[in-house]
Amino acid sequence: QVQPVESGGGSVQAGGSLRLSCVVSGFTFDSGCIGWFRQAPGKEREGVARISHGGDNTDYADSVKGRFTVSQDNAKDTTYLEMNSLRPDDTGVYYCGTGRGWACLGSMVPLAFNLRGQGTQVTVSS
Repeated sequence: QVQPVESGGGSVQAGGSLRLSCVVSGFTFDSGCIGWFRQAPGKEREGVARISHGGDNTDYADSVKGRFTVSQDNAKDTTYLEMNSLRPDDTGVYYCGTGRGWACLGSMVPLAFNLRGQGTQVTVSS
């Protein structure tokens, strides 16, 4: 089983930046994608960003467009989420996971991804 490992979370003030990392060993990227999701207290998990094989296609939630950038380093089995201009409503636990097929198209649906990691906490204070 592929086990994603997230890291890089922390506490920052509004306007600050963080870079999250997601290491996924053993995942064959040829037809899949990596998605980033987050879950705020009392809210459902939501899609944040997604990157396809080769990095040719990226998708972002409207709330993070222009502020977050997803990228990957295949040689390191690592996907990154660069987060700038952070806001308090970006607070939550961030998860990454692998997806295949229809999971890599259209809306980012958490149930379509392997989100078995522990997540990494991001806290943005005003």
